[in-house]
Amino acid sequence: MSVFKTGKLAEMAGRTSSLASLPARVLPAATGTALLIVGTLDSVHAQPESALSSLLPSALGDSDFLYDGKPKAELVELGRNLFFDPILSGNRNISCGTCHDPARGTSDGIALSIGEGGTGFGDKRRTADGVTERIPRNAQALWNIGAKEYRSMFHDGRVEPDPLATFDSGFWSPAREHLPVGLDSVLAAQAMFPVLSASEMAGQKGENPVATAVAEDRITDAWNLLAERLADQPQYRTLFRAAIPEDNEVTMVQAANALAAFQSVAFRSNQTAFDQFIAGDHTALSHTARKGADLFYGKAGCADCHSGALLTDHDFHAIAVPQIGPGKGHGGDTSYWRASGFGLHTEDEGRYRVTFKMDDLFAFRTPSLRNVSLTGPWGHDGAFDDLEAMVRHHLDSVASLEAFDADTVSLPELDQIIEKTGDGSELIFRPLNPERRSAFDLRDRWVHGAAELRERIANANTLAPVQLEEPQIAELMAFLDSLTDPTAKDRSALIPQTVPSGLEPQPTPLEPGG
Repeated sequence: MSVFKTGKLAEMAGRTSSLASLPARVLPAATGTALLIVGTLDSVHAQPESALSSLLPSALGDSDFLYDGKPKAELVELGRNLFFDPILSGNRNISCGTCHDPARGTSDGIALSIGEGGTGFGDKRRTADGVTERIPRNAQALWNIGAKEYRSMFHDGRVEPDPLATFDSGFWSPAREHLPVGLDSVLAAQAMFPVLSASEMAGQKGENPVATAVAEDRITDAWNLLAERLADQPQYRTLFRAAIPEDNEVTMVQAANALAAFQSVAFRSNQTAFDQFIAGDHTALSHTARKGADLFYGKAGCADCHSGALLTDHDFHAIAVPQIGPGKGHGGDTSYWRASGFGLHTEDEGRYRVTFKMDDLFAFRTPSLRNVSLTGPWGHDGAFDDLEAMVRHHLDSVASLEAFDADTVSLPELDQIIEKTGDGSELIFRPLNPERRSAFDLRDRWVHGAAELRERIANANTLAPVQLEEPQIAELMAFLDSLTDPTAKDRSALIPQTVPSGLEPQPTPLEPGG
Protein backbone atom coordinates (compact mmCIF):
# COMPACT_ATOMS: atom_id res chain seq x y z
CA MET A 1 0.00 0.00 0.00
CA SER A 2 1.15 3.51 -0.81
CA VAL A 3 0.10 5.94 1.90
CA PHE A 4 0.91 9.66 2.05
CA LYS A 5 -0.05 11.86 5.00
CA THR A 6 2.12 14.72 6.09
CA GLY A 7 1.95 18.35 7.12
CA LYS A 8 -1.07 20.48 7.93
CA LEU A 9 -3.46 18.47 5.81
CA ALA A 10 -2.48 15.32 7.66
CA GLU A 11 -3.27 17.10 10.92
CA MET A 12 -6.63 18.05 9.47
CA ALA A 13 -7.24 14.45 8.49
CA GLY A 14 -6.37 13.36 11.99
CA ARG A 15 -8.94 15.73 13.47
CA THR A 16 -11.69 14.38 11.20
CA SER A 17 -13.73 11.84 13.07
CA SER A 18 -14.83 9.70 10.17
CA LEU A 19 -13.12 10.46 6.90
CA ALA A 20 -14.28 7.19 5.42
CA SER A 21 -17.83 8.47 5.52
CA LEU A 22 -16.98 11.63 3.59
CA PRO A 23 -16.67 12.03 -0.19
CA ALA A 24 -13.42 11.00 -1.81
CA ARG A 25 -12.03 14.48 -1.36
CA VAL A 26 -12.65 16.51 1.77
CA LEU A 27 -11.93 19.73 -0.13
CA PRO A 28 -12.87 20.80 -3.67
CA ALA A 29 -10.03 19.61 -5.78
CA ALA A 30 -8.64 19.38 -9.26
CA THR A 31 -5.82 20.98 -11.19
CA GLY A 32 -5.26 23.81 -13.58
CA THR A 33 -3.13 21.63 -15.77
CA ALA A 34 -2.16 18.88 -13.46
CA LEU A 35 -4.45 15.95 -13.82
CA LEU A 36 -7.07 14.25 -11.82
CA ILE A 37 -8.34 13.51 -8.34
CA VAL A 38 -7.39 10.05 -7.26
CA GLY A 39 -8.11 7.74 -4.41
CA THR A 40 -10.31 7.34 -1.37
CA LEU A 41 -9.63 6.60 2.26
CA ASP A 42 -11.24 3.20 2.15
CA SER A 43 -10.85 0.32 -0.26
CA VAL A 44 -12.36 0.67 -3.70
CA HIS A 45 -14.67 -1.96 -5.14
CA ALA A 46 -15.87 -2.25 -8.71
CA GLN A 47 -19.28 -0.79 -9.28
CA PRO A 48 -22.10 -2.69 -10.91
CA GLU A 49 -22.30 -2.10 -14.65
CA SER A 50 -25.55 -0.16 -14.35
CA ALA A 51 -24.18 2.11 -11.61
CA LEU A 52 -21.12 3.07 -13.65
CA SER A 53 -23.17 3.56 -16.81
CA SER A 54 -25.36 6.09 -15.06
CA LEU A 55 -22.29 8.21 -14.26
CA LEU A 56 -20.75 8.25 -17.71
CA PRO A 57 -21.00 11.33 -19.95
CA SER A 58 -22.78 11.38 -23.28
CA ALA A 59 -20.65 10.83 -26.35
CA LEU A 60 -19.34 13.87 -28.19
CA GLY A 61 -21.23 14.80 -31.34
CA ASP A 62 -21.17 17.52 -33.98
CA SER A 63 -23.52 19.72 -31.98
CA ASP A 64 -20.97 19.88 -29.15
CA PHE A 65 -18.51 21.82 -31.33
CA LEU A 66 -18.35 25.29 -32.82
CA TYR A 67 -20.25 25.63 -36.10
CA ASP A 68 -22.04 22.41 -35.07
CA GLY A 69 -18.92 20.56 -36.10
CA LYS A 70 -19.08 21.70 -39.72
CA PRO A 71 -17.44 25.09 -40.23
CA LYS A 72 -17.15 26.35 -43.77
CA ALA A 73 -14.31 24.50 -45.53
CA GLU A 74 -12.82 27.73 -46.88
CA LEU A 75 -12.72 29.20 -43.36
CA VAL A 76 -10.94 26.10 -42.06
CA GLU A 77 -8.39 26.25 -44.89
CA LEU A 78 -7.69 29.91 -44.17
CA GLY A 79 -7.20 29.08 -40.48
CA ARG A 80 -4.92 26.16 -41.35
CA ASN A 81 -2.59 28.41 -43.29
CA LEU A 82 -2.61 31.07 -40.59
CA PHE A 83 -1.90 28.51 -37.84
CA PHE A 84 1.35 27.33 -39.43
CA ASP A 85 2.48 30.58 -41.08
CA PRO A 86 5.10 32.69 -39.22
CA ILE A 87 3.61 35.81 -40.80
CA LEU A 88 1.56 36.43 -37.64
CA SER A 89 4.71 36.88 -35.54
CA GLY A 90 6.42 40.23 -35.28
CA ASN A 91 9.73 39.01 -36.69
CA ARG A 92 8.11 36.41 -38.97
CA ASN A 93 9.95 33.60 -37.23
CA ILE A 94 7.37 31.65 -35.20
CA SER A 95 3.85 30.36 -35.75
CA CYS A 96 1.03 29.07 -33.58
CA GLY A 97 2.09 25.56 -34.61
CA THR A 98 5.63 26.01 -33.30
CA CYS A 99 4.43 25.51 -29.72
CA HIS A 100 1.23 23.62 -30.60
CA ASP A 101 2.67 20.90 -32.79
CA PRO A 102 0.16 18.33 -34.10
CA ALA A 103 2.91 15.70 -33.97
CA ARG A 104 3.70 16.44 -30.32
CA GLY A 105 0.30 16.14 -28.71
CA THR A 106 -0.66 19.70 -29.85
CA SER A 107 1.89 21.06 -27.38
CA ASP A 108 5.69 20.98 -27.77
CA GLY A 109 6.74 18.28 -25.32
CA ILE A 110 8.78 20.53 -23.03
CA ALA A 111 8.00 22.07 -19.66
CA LEU A 112 8.42 25.72 -20.61
CA SER A 113 8.62 26.73 -24.24
CA ILE A 114 11.20 28.84 -26.01
CA GLY A 115 9.15 31.35 -27.94
CA GLU A 116 10.12 34.25 -30.20
CA GLY A 117 13.82 34.22 -30.98
CA GLY A 118 14.17 30.45 -30.84
CA THR A 119 15.00 28.03 -33.62
CA GLY A 120 14.00 24.39 -34.05
CA PHE A 121 11.11 22.52 -32.48
CA GLY A 122 10.22 20.58 -29.34
CA ASP A 123 13.08 19.58 -27.07
CA LYS A 124 15.54 20.49 -29.83
CA ARG A 125 14.47 24.13 -29.88
CA ARG A 126 17.34 26.50 -29.07
CA THR A 127 17.97 30.23 -28.82
CA ALA A 128 20.52 31.17 -31.47
CA ASP A 129 18.74 34.48 -32.08
CA GLY A 130 18.52 35.33 -28.39
CA VAL A 131 15.52 35.38 -26.01
CA THR A 132 14.71 37.41 -22.93
CA GLU A 133 13.05 34.55 -21.01
CA ARG A 134 11.32 31.21 -21.18
CA ILE A 135 7.56 31.24 -21.76
CA PRO A 136 6.24 31.35 -18.17
CA ARG A 137 3.69 28.52 -18.47
CA ASN A 138 3.43 25.19 -20.24
CA ALA A 139 2.03 25.27 -23.78
CA GLN A 140 -1.47 23.88 -23.40
CA ALA A 141 -2.70 20.97 -25.48
CA LEU A 142 -5.51 21.84 -27.89
CA TRP A 143 -7.51 18.62 -28.10
CA ASN A 144 -11.21 19.39 -28.54
CA ILE A 145 -10.53 23.07 -27.87
CA GLY A 146 -13.36 23.90 -30.29
CA ALA A 147 -15.99 22.37 -28.01
CA LYS A 148 -18.77 24.80 -27.16
CA GLU A 149 -18.56 24.03 -23.46
CA TYR A 150 -15.23 25.84 -23.08
CA ARG A 151 -16.00 29.01 -21.19
CA SER A 152 -12.51 30.40 -20.68
CA MET A 153 -9.07 30.27 -22.24
CA PHE A 154 -5.51 30.10 -20.88
CA HIS A 155 -4.37 28.43 -17.66
CA ASP A 156 -5.84 31.26 -15.60
CA GLY A 157 -9.01 31.80 -17.66
CA ARG A 158 -8.18 35.42 -18.39
CA VAL A 159 -10.19 35.39 -21.63
CA GLU A 160 -13.84 34.53 -21.02
CA PRO A 161 -17.35 35.61 -22.01
CA ASP A 162 -18.65 38.81 -20.43
CA PRO A 163 -22.20 38.08 -19.21
CA LEU A 164 -22.65 41.69 -18.07
CA ALA A 165 -21.86 43.07 -21.53
CA THR A 166 -19.29 45.40 -20.00
CA PHE A 167 -17.34 45.49 -23.24
CA ASP A 168 -18.68 45.65 -26.79
CA SER A 169 -16.63 42.60 -27.77
CA GLY A 170 -18.64 40.39 -25.42
CA PHE A 171 -15.51 39.11 -23.65
CA TRP A 172 -13.48 39.83 -20.56
CA SER A 173 -9.82 39.90 -21.53
CA PRO A 174 -6.54 41.69 -20.82
CA ALA A 175 -7.41 43.99 -23.75
CA ARG A 176 -10.62 45.09 -21.99
CA GLU A 177 -12.39 47.71 -24.13
CA HIS A 178 -9.79 47.43 -26.90
CA LEU A 179 -10.81 43.91 -27.93
CA PRO A 180 -12.75 44.41 -31.17
CA VAL A 181 -16.28 43.21 -31.90
CA GLY A 182 -17.04 40.36 -34.27
CA LEU A 183 -15.21 37.47 -32.58
CA ASP A 184 -17.38 34.37 -32.95
CA SER A 185 -16.23 32.44 -29.87
CA VAL A 186 -14.01 32.51 -26.81
CA LEU A 187 -11.54 30.43 -28.82
CA ALA A 188 -11.40 33.15 -31.47
CA ALA A 189 -10.94 35.77 -28.74
CA GLN A 190 -8.00 33.76 -27.38
CA ALA A 191 -6.29 33.81 -30.79
CA MET A 192 -5.93 37.59 -30.55
CA PHE A 193 -3.40 37.46 -27.71
CA PRO A 194 -0.32 35.28 -28.43
CA VAL A 195 0.56 37.70 -31.26
CA LEU A 196 0.80 40.49 -28.64
CA SER A 197 3.24 38.69 -26.33
CA ALA A 198 6.83 39.91 -26.68
CA SER A 199 8.27 36.55 -25.66
CA GLU A 200 5.75 34.41 -27.55
CA MET A 201 5.26 35.95 -31.00
CA ALA A 202 5.63 39.75 -31.12
CA GLY A 203 9.32 40.25 -30.34
CA GLN A 204 10.96 43.13 -28.51
CA LYS A 205 10.43 46.85 -28.92
CA GLY A 206 12.43 48.22 -31.84
CA GLU A 207 12.76 44.87 -33.61
CA ASN A 208 9.63 45.34 -35.71
CA PRO A 209 6.61 47.69 -35.85
CA VAL A 210 4.26 45.15 -34.26
CA ALA A 211 6.51 44.66 -31.23
CA THR A 212 6.97 48.41 -30.86
CA ALA A 213 3.21 48.99 -30.98
CA VAL A 214 2.70 46.35 -28.29
CA ALA A 215 5.44 47.81 -26.08
CA GLU A 216 3.85 51.24 -26.39
CA ASP A 217 0.44 49.80 -25.43
CA ARG A 218 -0.99 50.43 -28.90
CA ILE A 219 -2.49 46.98 -29.25
CA THR A 220 -5.14 47.97 -31.80
CA ASP A 221 -2.32 49.27 -33.99
CA ALA A 222 -0.47 45.97 -33.54
CA TRP A 223 -3.48 43.97 -34.71
CA ASN A 224 -3.98 46.32 -37.65
CA LEU A 225 -0.34 45.98 -38.68
CA LEU A 226 -0.68 42.21 -38.78
CA ALA A 227 -3.89 42.47 -40.79
CA GLU A 228 -2.13 44.76 -43.27
CA ARG A 229 0.60 42.15 -43.69
CA LEU A 230 -2.00 39.55 -44.58
CA ALA A 231 -3.79 41.90 -46.97
CA ASP A 232 -0.50 42.56 -48.74
CA GLN A 233 -0.25 38.87 -49.72
CA PRO A 234 -2.29 38.10 -52.88
CA GLN A 235 -2.87 34.48 -51.87
CA TYR A 236 -4.18 35.52 -48.45
CA ARG A 237 -6.52 38.04 -50.05
CA THR A 238 -7.91 35.20 -52.15
CA LEU A 239 -8.28 32.92 -49.11
CA PHE A 240 -10.02 35.62 -47.06
CA ARG A 241 -12.48 36.41 -49.86
CA ALA A 242 -13.29 32.73 -50.33
CA ALA A 243 -13.86 32.27 -46.60
CA ILE A 244 -15.64 35.59 -45.94
CA PRO A 245 -17.06 36.82 -49.24
CA GLU A 246 -19.41 39.29 -47.57
CA ASP A 247 -16.52 41.45 -46.31
CA ASN A 248 -13.83 42.93 -48.53
CA GLU A 249 -11.63 43.93 -45.59
CA VAL A 250 -8.90 41.75 -44.07
CA THR A 251 -8.88 42.03 -40.26
CA MET A 252 -7.38 40.21 -37.30
CA VAL A 253 -10.92 39.43 -36.14
CA GLN A 254 -11.47 37.48 -39.35
CA ALA A 255 -8.10 35.76 -38.91
CA ALA A 256 -8.98 34.83 -35.32
CA ASN A 257 -12.34 33.39 -36.36
CA ALA A 258 -10.60 31.34 -39.05
CA LEU A 259 -8.02 30.07 -36.55
CA ALA A 260 -10.84 28.98 -34.25
CA ALA A 261 -12.64 27.20 -37.09
CA PHE A 262 -9.47 25.32 -38.05
CA GLN A 263 -8.70 24.25 -34.49
CA SER A 264 -12.25 23.07 -33.90
CA VAL A 265 -11.88 20.60 -36.78
CA ALA A 266 -8.16 19.77 -36.75
CA PHE A 267 -7.91 18.94 -33.05
CA ARG A 268 -11.23 17.24 -32.55
CA SER A 269 -10.51 13.90 -30.93
CA ASN A 270 -13.18 11.40 -29.94
CA GLN A 271 -12.10 8.04 -31.32
CA THR A 272 -10.85 6.43 -28.13
CA ALA A 273 -11.60 3.19 -26.35
CA PHE A 274 -13.35 5.38 -23.78
CA ASP A 275 -15.62 6.79 -26.51
CA GLN A 276 -16.52 3.28 -27.60
CA PHE A 277 -17.21 2.40 -23.98
CA ILE A 278 -19.56 5.34 -23.33
CA ALA A 279 -21.28 4.59 -26.63
CA GLY A 280 -22.26 1.22 -25.17
CA ASP A 281 -19.43 -1.15 -26.08
CA HIS A 282 -18.47 -2.40 -22.63
CA THR A 283 -15.79 -4.64 -24.12
CA ALA A 284 -13.82 -1.60 -25.33
CA LEU A 285 -11.91 -1.24 -22.05
CA SER A 286 -9.52 -3.84 -20.73
CA HIS A 287 -10.31 -5.40 -17.38
CA THR A 288 -7.69 -3.21 -15.69
CA ALA A 289 -8.89 -0.04 -17.42
CA ARG A 290 -12.48 -0.88 -16.45
CA LYS A 291 -11.41 -1.12 -12.81
CA GLY A 292 -9.70 2.23 -13.27
CA ALA A 293 -12.98 3.64 -14.60
CA ASP A 294 -14.72 2.33 -11.49
CA LEU A 295 -12.19 4.24 -9.40
CA PHE A 296 -12.40 7.35 -11.55
CA TYR A 297 -16.20 7.58 -11.43
CA GLY A 298 -16.64 5.95 -8.06
CA LYS A 299 -15.12 6.41 -4.65
CA ALA A 300 -11.90 7.95 -6.00
CA GLY A 301 -13.89 11.06 -6.92
CA CYS A 302 -11.89 11.95 -10.03
CA ALA A 303 -15.01 12.85 -11.99
CA ASP A 304 -15.98 15.46 -9.42
CA CYS A 305 -13.63 17.79 -11.29
CA HIS A 306 -12.74 15.86 -14.43
CA SER A 307 -16.34 15.60 -15.50
CA GLY A 308 -18.33 15.46 -18.70
CA ALA A 309 -17.28 14.28 -22.12
CA LEU A 310 -14.12 16.42 -22.03
CA LEU A 311 -13.21 15.29 -18.50
CA THR A 312 -12.93 18.80 -17.08
CA ASP A 313 -15.19 21.03 -15.00
CA HIS A 314 -13.58 24.12 -16.59
CA ASP A 315 -13.03 25.46 -13.08
CA PHE A 316 -9.86 26.53 -11.23
CA HIS A 317 -8.17 24.73 -8.35
CA ALA A 318 -4.97 25.04 -6.31
CA ILE A 319 -3.22 21.71 -5.85
CA ALA A 320 0.32 22.73 -4.89
CA VAL A 321 2.02 21.99 -8.20
CA PRO A 322 5.71 22.95 -7.77
CA GLN A 323 6.66 26.10 -9.66
CA ILE A 324 9.34 25.88 -12.31
CA GLY A 325 10.57 29.06 -13.95
CA PRO A 326 9.81 32.62 -12.83
CA GLY A 327 6.11 32.35 -13.64
CA LYS A 328 4.18 35.48 -14.50
CA GLY A 329 6.16 37.72 -12.15
CA HIS A 330 3.44 38.04 -9.53
CA GLY A 331 3.77 38.45 -5.79
CA GLY A 332 5.70 40.97 -3.75
CA ASP A 333 8.75 38.89 -2.89
CA THR A 334 12.04 40.53 -3.87
CA SER A 335 14.44 37.78 -2.80
CA TYR A 336 15.46 36.83 -6.35
CA TRP A 337 15.98 40.48 -7.17
CA ARG A 338 18.25 40.92 -4.16
CA ALA A 339 20.20 37.74 -4.90
CA SER A 340 20.64 38.23 -8.63
CA GLY A 341 20.38 41.91 -9.41
CA PHE A 342 17.64 41.21 -11.97
CA GLY A 343 14.54 43.27 -11.19
CA LEU A 344 12.00 40.49 -11.34
CA HIS A 345 9.30 39.02 -9.14
CA THR A 346 9.20 35.25 -9.40
CA GLU A 347 5.78 33.87 -8.56
CA ASP A 348 2.76 32.74 -10.55
CA GLU A 349 -0.41 33.34 -8.55
CA GLY A 350 -2.66 31.88 -11.23
CA ARG A 351 -6.37 32.66 -11.32
CA TYR A 352 -6.00 35.09 -8.40
CA ARG A 353 -4.46 37.63 -10.76
CA VAL A 354 -7.65 37.55 -12.83
CA THR A 355 -10.27 37.65 -10.07
CA PHE A 356 -8.25 38.91 -7.06
CA LYS A 357 -10.23 36.51 -4.89
CA MET A 358 -8.12 34.84 -2.22
CA ASP A 359 -9.79 31.50 -2.94
CA ASP A 360 -8.19 31.65 -6.40
CA LEU A 361 -4.61 32.04 -5.18
CA PHE A 362 -2.33 29.60 -7.06
CA ALA A 363 -5.38 28.08 -8.77
CA PHE A 364 -5.23 26.95 -12.38
CA ARG A 365 -7.81 25.58 -14.78
CA THR A 366 -8.70 21.89 -14.71
CA PRO A 367 -7.35 20.40 -17.92
CA SER A 368 -9.22 18.04 -20.16
CA LEU A 369 -7.83 14.54 -19.79
CA ARG A 370 -8.45 13.52 -23.38
CA ASN A 371 -5.19 12.27 -24.92
CA VAL A 372 -3.55 13.01 -21.58
CA SER A 373 -0.86 10.40 -22.21
CA LEU A 374 0.28 12.50 -25.19
CA THR A 375 0.27 15.93 -23.58
CA GLY A 376 3.19 15.92 -21.15
CA PRO A 377 4.98 17.39 -19.37
CA TRP A 378 2.10 17.95 -16.96
CA GLY A 379 1.21 20.79 -14.63
CA HIS A 380 0.58 24.44 -15.51
CA ASP A 381 4.37 24.80 -15.76
CA GLY A 382 5.23 21.30 -16.93
CA ALA A 383 6.83 20.40 -13.61
CA PHE A 384 6.09 16.66 -14.01
CA ASP A 385 7.53 14.84 -17.01
CA ASP A 386 6.01 11.51 -15.97
CA LEU A 387 2.25 10.99 -15.98
CA GLU A 388 2.27 8.55 -13.10
CA ALA A 389 4.31 11.02 -11.04
CA MET A 390 1.61 13.60 -11.73
CA VAL A 391 -1.04 11.15 -10.55
CA ARG A 392 0.94 10.39 -7.40
CA HIS A 393 1.24 14.11 -6.69
CA HIS A 394 -2.51 14.10 -6.09
CA LEU A 395 -2.22 11.53 -3.29
CA ASP A 396 -0.65 14.13 -1.03
CA SER A 397 0.07 17.27 -2.96
CA VAL A 398 1.73 19.15 -0.10
CA ALA A 399 4.08 16.26 0.69
CA SER A 400 4.82 15.93 -3.01
CA LEU A 401 5.59 19.64 -3.23
CA GLU A 402 8.08 19.37 -0.37
CA ALA A 403 9.73 16.25 -1.78
CA PHE A 404 9.92 17.56 -5.34
CA ASP A 405 13.41 17.84 -6.82
CA ALA A 406 13.39 20.81 -9.19
CA ASP A 407 16.80 19.85 -10.55
CA THR A 408 15.22 16.84 -12.26
CA VAL A 409 13.09 19.03 -14.53
CA SER A 410 14.50 19.08 -18.04
CA LEU A 411 14.50 22.56 -19.57
CA PRO A 412 15.98 23.33 -22.99
CA GLU A 413 19.25 25.23 -22.81
CA LEU A 414 18.98 28.97 -23.36
CA ASP A 415 22.09 29.40 -25.48
CA GLN A 416 21.73 33.12 -26.10
CA ILE A 417 20.12 35.54 -23.62
CA ILE A 418 19.42 39.16 -24.41
CA GLU A 419 18.50 41.74 -21.80
CA LYS A 420 16.74 45.06 -21.95
CA THR A 421 18.86 48.06 -21.13
CA GLY A 422 19.17 51.69 -22.11
CA ASP A 423 21.61 54.01 -23.81
CA GLY A 424 20.57 57.51 -22.88
CA SER A 425 16.91 57.75 -23.87
CA GLU A 426 17.15 54.80 -26.25
CA LEU A 427 15.94 51.33 -25.32
CA ILE A 428 18.28 48.60 -26.54
CA PHE A 429 18.60 44.84 -26.19
CA ARG A 430 22.07 43.36 -25.92
CA PRO A 431 23.55 39.94 -25.12
CA LEU A 432 23.64 39.15 -21.43
CA ASN A 433 27.04 39.61 -19.80
CA PRO A 434 28.40 36.04 -19.34
CA GLU A 435 29.43 36.94 -15.80
CA ARG A 436 25.75 37.44 -14.93
CA ARG A 437 24.54 34.21 -16.52
CA SER A 438 24.57 32.13 -13.34
CA ALA A 439 22.47 34.76 -11.56
CA PHE A 440 19.99 34.77 -14.46
CA ASP A 441 19.65 30.98 -14.35
CA LEU A 442 18.64 31.05 -10.68
CA ARG A 443 15.13 32.07 -11.77
CA ASP A 444 14.35 28.62 -13.19
CA ARG A 445 14.16 27.06 -9.73
CA TRP A 446 14.06 30.06 -7.40
CA VAL A 447 10.46 29.78 -6.20
CA HIS A 448 10.68 26.08 -5.43
CA GLY A 449 13.98 26.55 -3.60
CA ALA A 450 12.66 29.40 -1.43
CA ALA A 451 10.94 27.99 1.67
CA GLU A 452 8.66 31.01 2.17
CA LEU A 453 7.49 31.02 -1.43
CA ARG A 454 6.97 27.26 -1.43
CA GLU A 455 4.93 27.62 1.76
CA ARG A 456 2.60 30.12 0.05
CA ILE A 457 1.82 27.49 -2.59
CA ALA A 458 1.32 24.82 0.07
CA ASN A 459 -1.00 27.00 2.14
CA ALA A 460 -3.26 27.63 -0.85
CA ASN A 461 -3.66 23.92 -1.57
CA THR A 462 -7.24 22.60 -1.62
CA LEU A 463 -6.49 18.94 -2.22
CA ALA A 464 -6.84 16.65 0.79
CA PRO A 465 -4.42 13.71 1.14
CA VAL A 466 -5.67 10.20 0.41
CA GLN A 467 -4.22 6.74 0.24
CA LEU A 468 -4.19 4.31 -2.64
CA GLU A 469 -2.78 0.87 -3.05
CA GLU A 470 -0.27 0.31 -5.84
CA PRO A 471 -2.65 -1.83 -7.95
CA GLN A 472 -5.20 0.99 -7.86
CA ILE A 473 -2.68 3.43 -9.29
CA ALA A 474 -1.98 0.96 -12.09
CA GLU A 475 -5.71 0.71 -12.75
CA LEU A 476 -6.08 4.47 -12.98
CA MET A 477 -3.14 4.63 -15.36
CA ALA A 478 -4.78 2.00 -17.56
CA PHE A 479 -7.97 4.05 -17.64
CA LEU A 480 -6.05 7.20 -18.57
CA ASP A 481 -4.47 5.22 -21.41
CA SER A 482 -7.95 4.46 -22.71
CA LEU A 483 -8.43 8.20 -23.27
CA THR A 484 -5.85 8.20 -26.09
CA ASP A 485 -7.19 8.55 -29.61
CA PRO A 486 -4.95 6.55 -31.99
CA THR A 487 -5.44 9.24 -34.63
CA ALA A 488 -4.03 11.86 -32.25
CA LYS A 489 -0.56 10.39 -31.99
CA ASP A 490 0.65 12.19 -35.11
CA ARG A 491 -1.42 14.70 -37.03
CA SER A 492 1.51 16.31 -38.81
CA ALA A 493 -0.38 15.83 -42.08
CA LEU A 494 -2.19 19.01 -41.06
CA ILE A 495 0.97 21.05 -41.73
CA PRO A 496 0.86 22.53 -45.25
CA GLN A 497 3.85 22.13 -47.56
CA THR A 498 3.84 25.87 -48.23
CA VAL A 499 2.07 28.91 -46.80
CA PRO A 500 0.88 32.07 -48.59
CA SER A 501 3.59 34.30 -47.12
CA GLY A 502 6.33 32.26 -48.76
CA LEU A 503 7.92 31.69 -45.35
CA GLU A 504 8.81 28.24 -44.07
CA PRO A 505 5.77 26.59 -42.42
CA GLN A 506 6.29 25.86 -38.73
CA PRO A 507 6.73 23.29 -37.37
CA THR A 508 8.26 20.82 -39.78
CA PRO A 509 7.07 17.21 -39.49
CA LEU A 510 8.98 15.02 -37.07
CA GLU A 511 11.81 13.00 -38.50
CA PRO A 512 11.53 9.22 -38.01
CA GLY A 513 12.25 8.52 -34.36
CA GLY A 514 12.09 12.24 -33.58
